[in-house]
Amino acid sequence: MVTLAGLILAWALLVRMADLPHYILPGPERVFLRLVDDWALLAQHAGYTALEIMLGLGLGTLCGGLAALALTASAAARRWLLPLLLVSQAIPVFAIAPLLVLWLGYGLTSKVAMATLIIFFPVTASFYDGLRRTDPGWLDLARTMGASPWAVLRHIRVPAALPALASGLRMAAAVAPIGAVVGEWVGASAGLGYLMLHATARVQTDLTFAALFILALLAVGLWLLVDLTVRRALPWLPDSVMSKEVTR
Repeated sequence: MVTLAGLILAWALLVRMADLPHYILPGPERVFLRLVDDWALLAQHAGYTALEIMLGLGLGTLCGGLAALALTASAAARRWLLPLLLVSQAIPVFAIAPLLVLWLGYGLTSKVAMATLIIFFPVTASFYDGLRRTDPGWLDLARTMGASPWAVLRHIRVPAALPALASGLRMAAAVAPIGAVVGEWVGASAGLGYLMLHATARVQTDLTFAALFILALLAVGLWLLVDLTVRRALPWLPDSVMSKEVTR
């Protein structure tokens, strides 16, 4: 809160000292008034964007988890999927978005697909890294006891990889809004990205900043929700940072 207050104060001082016109950089008071006056409009578009983000996060996590399991279980999958994963990250997001809109239309589907693609890679990479870095001693013990590959995966590799998956989910939550908003910029009929694009074209910069503020709140709220869910689902994971703060 102190950091936020400091940023708002610096913003207000910059606008006043530089005497910037409001259509270039509106002051925080103009943005706050726009938030109050157009709250219904902002909430409507924010709800649409939030739906895209949540659906994309769910599908991206599911597809990423399955891909990581396939990479771990099959050498053939590693030969075919790993190059595709790398190529998918080498292609700029803005190059894919117009194609998805062309193929899937201007509705919800193309935005969810875009968010899924953004989330897919960090979940896959982190989970796969956790699966392949299982303690060799545990694996040797399981083989000595005659455990099947499925039992080893289910009872040893996956539980050992959950901390890495948790890190991937936090990262995915942070980047999830990017895919939805980029898709809305390319072509949409609703959403915060759509609202920002049209507000900027009409030189309603205060409305653009208000939409950005709502989008930032969505991103922070989503990250906190994922972090809380991970902490509740994996209560045994140590947190040295929290432990230090409690000690202090």
